[in-house]
Amino acid sequence: MFFDNWDGLLRTFVVGVLAYIAIVALIRITGKRTLSKMNAFDFVVTVALGSTLATVLLSKDVALAEGVLGFCVLIGLQLIVAWISVRSQFFKDLIKAEPTMLLHRGEFLHDALIDARVAPEEVMAAVRSSGFASLAQVEAVVLETDGSLSVVGPSSDGSTSALSDVPLPSKAAGLADLAS
Repeated sequence: MFFDNWDGLLRTFVVGVLAYIAIVALIRITGKRTLSKMNAFDFVVTVALGSTLATVLLSKDVALAEGVLGFCVLIGLQLIVAWISVRSQFFKDLIKAEPTMLLHRGEFLHDALIDARVAPEEVMAAVRSSGFASLAQVEAVVLETDGSLSVVGPSSDGSTSALSDVPLPSKAAGLADLAS
């Protein structure tokens, strides 16, 4: 239960060091995007790489070469998806989620909260952690494609260009039209 033999420990050590070197080299070759969490597909690749690494380390049934090939396949597929999505709007729309506005000019967008399954208390926590004491001080809170909450404060010039790719729900759009 606590110890089988020295061969198992030696194998885990040697394979661990070599697998670590392989994954670091692959990530350095393929760039920072490989471990980003810009969208759900990036997150899946990161988790799958960790799972593959654990399997290679602990399973005697999986050879190091098979694990390194697994790393290459996952990273290669992630690179292909990223490359195509940058060049094809149709493909990008197919695989990537849109950010969702949950709070606009201090007002909760209740339908968006329900659709995103986010509680108002979670939005308020994000607002507090961003240093705002009042919802009225906040221009917007956005649920990003990676699942994080972005809190956008008012800009000094009144511009909201950082929100240009965030769809404004119809009810909030009507409120914004009335305010203009």
